[in-house]
Amino acid sequence: MSDPLSDVIALLRPRTVFSKGITGAGRWGVRYSAFGHPSFCAVLEGRCRLAVDGQPETTLEAGDFLLLPATPAFEMSGFEPVTPERLEPRVGPLPSGEVRHGRRGGRPDVRMLGGYFLFDSPDSALLVSLLPPVVHLRGVERLSVFVRLVGEEARERRHGRDLVLTRLMEVLLIEALRSTPADETPPGLLRGLGDARLAPALRQMHAHPARPWTIAQLAKVAGLSRSSFFDRFERTVGVPPMAYLLAWRMAVARDLLRAGDLAVGEVAERVGYGSTSTFSTAFRRHVGEPPSRYAASLRASP
Repeated sequence: MSDPLSDVIALLRPRTVFSKGITGAGRWGVRYSAFGHPSFCAVLEGRCRLAVDGQPETTLEAGDFLLLPATPAFEMSGFEPVTPERLEPRVGPLPSGEVRHGRRGGRPDVRMLGGYFLFDSPDSALLVSLLPPVVHLRGVERLSVFVRLVGEEARERRHGRDLVLTRLMEVLLIEALRSTPADETPPGLLRGLGDARLAPALRQMHAHPARPWTIAQLAKVAGLSRSSFFDRFERTVGVPPMAYLLAWRMAVARDLLRAGDLAVGEVAERVGYGSTSTFSTAFRRHVGEPPSRYAASLRASP
């Protein structure tokens, strides 16, 4: 049976990891503008304050793990009043060593390992929208181990580094997301997978996107009436069932076109369309250009 969470992470294609040590001492505070790419942080010692735009303020403590799948603007500081230094992550060279905030000498009040990576999927915005905007976990030792491995691999230029980092980030993402209690997440894929009725329907959609699914068939898989299934799915996942299925089919189609191994007609069959013209119309409406042109533009890209 298909695992929707693994499917989404695989299609996101995490890559290009940058990792660094971060410490803070005394009176300090920084405010990062919105970055858009995913970022992560593991607190190794001490504690600090975190305020992510649009989210409740919280405290990060030793053993905590933080994941921001789309990294909005956020502020991080010690506990003394301070006017935060404004930083623009998209401008300027990346730091080559540990980043220190506040007092330069002496033992830091907090020590963290943080970094960011990229999603190499053309559907990253769609797929990220299925995930919680903030993942804050406490006391999950496995995550700290993975973050340390990512940091070590990112610093060392050993053979196979890129592949190892890609696999580590895939495991790190899955571990973080499956450790998040479903009832604490906003509407999206995680909450849907945490619903015992909806999870089988989601797995079926992911495992068999080519099937001509109807609301009645999916409701039967979930053991619900059509109306109950529709309302519960939309409330829990955040979109109607057929809209979710269409988005997943288009994500799979874009990935197949990106690979370049199949003709457009074969891709259409793989994602549940009986004719190339019907698929092309749906793809153009969803993506903004016909599949043949989309595939050609990918081949022309460096």
